[in-house]
Amino acid sequence: MIEELFFIEKQAYHDSFMHRMDARVKILLAFSVIIAMVAVPYSTMVYTVGAIFFCFFMLLWAASGISPVVYVKRLLAIVPLWGIIIVFQIFFKNKYYTDYTVLWSFPFGINIYAQSIEFAWILAVKFLVCISFIILLSSTTKLQDLLQGASRLGLPAEIALALGMMIRYLFVFGYIFRKVNETLKTKCFDAFDHHLPYRYRLRQLGYTIGTMFIRSYEQGERVYTSMLCRGYGRDSHLFISKKPLLGREWAFLSLSLIFVITVPVTVWLTTVRLF
Repeated sequence: MIEELFFIEKQAYHDSFMHRMDARVKILLAFSVIIAMVAVPYSTMVYTVGAIFFCFFMLLWAASGISPVVYVKRLLAIVPLWGIIIVFQIFFKNKYYTDYTVLWSFPFGINIYAQSIEFAWILAVKFLVCISFIILLSSTTKLQDLLQGASRLGLPAEIALALGMMIRYLFVFGYIFRKVNETLKTKCFDAFDHHLPYRYRLRQLGYTIGTMFIRSYEQGERVYTSMLCRGYGRDSHLFISKKPLLGREWAFLSLSLIFVITVPVTVWLTTVRLF
């Protein structure tokens, strides 16, 4: 997990059209797509809208110059978080259908409905598109730039300060974890080595976790003392300099927002006319 954090941040340091784009543009683009997908009714028109948005995402991902393998790995890494929600939808009725057709029946009154399977597919498309644009945002934007972009968009100063501290010392914690992990490896310790006694492995892991907490606490004390020496107080905030958007960034943002709004509206009007 820690190594994945370093890998994600490393991808954000590449140089491409999407990487050079201001963080505010990418944040607004990602949020607009998410809002558009959520606003699309739970009907088969989601497939068309989702396919168009996903093609748009693939175009932007290609412009970022990042390997598609990176996207697939990151997508699969978070499948358990939303895949379980989607799978369980096939066992329940929902408010979007009135008639239900039972496909399979199981003991204890458990049924799988055709309409629920269709709803699960629709939900999967919504999840896929929204998560894809979040992956694009995080893969092409440094965490510090993401924080500054959100602050320029109106993120409260208190939240920006807390997130800024978390972002900075999350990597400090990661470095400490890496050092401890490397120390254990040099001593040929493997927590999953079944040749070692279970109680010994458990005791060593306990020592490791305790060391991590103690070092984190000590580091936090040193950081807080240093902040107080530099004038930190209840009214302290992160300084975010003003940065106007460039002409090409305004053009890209405007065209993207028009596209995001036009696609679902056009598909909806076409569907209404057909029926």
